[in-house]
Amino acid sequence: MLLLDVSSQPKVTESPENDLTIDEIAAKSRIPSRTIRFYQSKGVLGAPTVRGRVAYYGPSHLERLKLIAQLQDRGLRIDAIRDLTARIDRGELDVGEWLGLDAEIRAPWGEDRPRTMSEAEILEMAGPARRDGLLADLVRKEVISRRDADVFFVPSPTALRLVLKLEAGGVGVSAAVGAMKILEKHLGRASQELAEFLLERARRDEVFESATGVEELRPIALDAVRLVFAREMEKVMREMAESGKTAKLGKKKPR
Repeated sequence: MLLLDVSSQPKVTESPENDLTIDEIAAKSRIPSRTIRFYQSKGVLGAPTVRGRVAYYGPSHLERLKLIAQLQDRGLRIDAIRDLTARIDRGELDVGEWLGLDAEIRAPWGEDRPRTMSEAEILEMAGPARRDGLLADLVRKEVISRRDADVFFVPSPTALRLVLKLEAGGVGVSAAVGAMKILEKHLGRASQELAEFLLERARRDEVFESATGVEELRPIALDAVRLVFAREMEKVMREMAESGKTAKLGKKKPR
C-alpha cells in the first residue's frame, strides 16, 4: 500500500531549492494548473509560498496532490476529500490506516462477478431435465442477455444458478426472479440501515477501529443474515400453515 506523508498542510519553511512554480508542479504532478487552483479554492490544498509576485509550491504540495488523486480514484467527492484532509491535518486520522480500512470496507462480500457464458455452459448448469424454452425465459426476465449466437452475458452467475435450481424444483423462472427481487428490495433496505448504524457506531469509536475489524465482521454478518432469515421464514411459514393459507397447495387448477 502506498503511504503518503501528508500529516500537515504545506508550510512556508520548505527549502527554496525544492520550490516549484504553478507550471512546474502542474508538469510534475500531471495535474492541470487550473485544477490545482481549484483544489486550493476548495481547501484541500494549502496555499503556496509567495515571494515577490511568484507563488511557489513545495514537496508537501506534491504529496497532497498524490493523496487527492488516490481519494478521487476511490470515488470520493471534493467535499469529502476536504473533510478527510482536514482531519489528517489536525492529527485526528492516520492516512495509512484510513486507506487500509477503506480498502477493506470496499472489498467484495462474495465471489459473484459478471461474466460471459456459452449456451452449452448454461444448459449444463440447468441439468439434463431442462425444458425447452428455458433460455428464452431467462433472457426475457433479464437473468442473462444474448451477446452473440452462442454467447450470453450473465450479470450474476450466482443468481442464474439459484434461478435454475428453483426452476428444477418446480418454481418457474418468472416466480424465481420475482422472489429474488423481493429479497433484493428488502435486504437492500436492511443493508442500508445496518451500514448507517455501524457507521454511527464507528464515529463513536465503538466499531471499525481497524481494517481487521471489518474483515472479521464480513463472515459474521453473512452468518447473521442466514440465521435471521431462516428464523423469520420458519415463523412466517408456520403462521401460514396454522391459518390454513397453505391448505390448497398441491391442488392443480382444472383446465
